[in-house]
Amino acid sequence: MKLTSQAFAEGGAIPPEFAFCKPDAKHRVALADNRNPDLAWSGAPAGTRSFALLCIDPDVPSKGDDVNREDRTVPASLPRVPFAHWVLVDLAPSSVAIARGEHAHGVTTRGKGGPTAPQGTRHGINDYTGWFANDRDMSGDYYGYDGPCPPWNDELVHRYVFTVYALGVDRLAVDGRFDARAVERAMTGHVLAQASLTGRYTLNPAVAL
Repeated sequence: MKLTSQAFAEGGAIPPEFAFCKPDAKHRVALADNRNPDLAWSGAPAGTRSFALLCIDPDVPSKGDDVNREDRTVPASLPRVPFAHWVLVDLAPSSVAIARGEHAHGVTTRGKGGPTAPQGTRHGINDYTGWFANDRDMSGDYYGYDGPCPPWNDELVHRYVFTVYALGVDRLAVDGRFDARAVERAMTGHVLAQASLTGRYTLNPAVAL
């Protein structure tokens, strides 16, 4: 299988249009357009009965002590943990693409609704749900796509790995308020093929993409 986008090339910079936050000269960061990028895939094997999609940032700091703190940086050597930005399941076996902005356009305070999504698909919650859990103004269930917003003082450029999975089941066995971990478990033994596309993003003006 092969996965591509008109928004960015493999290993290339993700434009701020597809991010949750963008650089801002006055406040360091500001909310961005938060549109999902367009994606297109090909080469799915015979027997594919549905597709699933995950977008994972594997470079999130494992500790938040230095995150977005003045006069401090998040060291590149700090151990990192995964953070899910998009969880989408039950794409039809005839699907070959997702349009730009089809699943997200703008930041929705307290999160977009779900799990119902366009064209009979279902969204899971992304990890902004946990990130904002104790924020009085932003807490809620964040379904669907919400783009990059790495710490503005992180020494490491973050990677965002979009992966499409061709599955041998019509409907993935997850229900209700499911997340990326639940999807990964439910896909076990059902993945016929997969393809990934990785983009890069930073809010740190001192770090080059």
